Amino acid sequence: MKQIVRIIVFIAAFLAPLSLRAQNDGNDVFTPISKYIKQGNADYLSAWFDDNLEVAIIENSSNSSRNQAKQITKAFFEAHAPRSFEITHKVDKHGMKYALGTLNAGGETYIVTIFVKFKEKDYKIQMLKIENLQ
Repeated sequence: MKQIVRIIVFIAAFLAPLSLRAQNDGNDVFTPISKYIKQGNADYLSAWFDDNLEVAIIENSSNSSRNQAKQITKAFFEAHAPRSFEITHKVDKHGMKYALGTLNAGGETYIVTIFVKFKEKDYKIQMLKIENLQ
């Protein structure tokens, strides 16, 4: 009986970190991203950028390197200080996630679209779009 209990404890101890990783791996990928958008923190947000991504802010769109995208978002946050950001819709399908959110910044309201894809060990932002809500 003690042998069975030891086996169960061993298996539970082995599987617990795996189940926590599964719960955290992607289920809340938008939590830190949302936090950094709300803070207007382009430095931390850029850690989630893929090596190359599409950045579309207001009416300017470009395929950018991570560093270029960081500078673009930093300039936007400096010109439009965020007051609040909330994810309003999420979709998760086959290692890809998509979210829509509402950003209040610089006295205006924007719709933010974020597309992330699982690459290597984590999710990376493939597209970040910020559009005026009209």
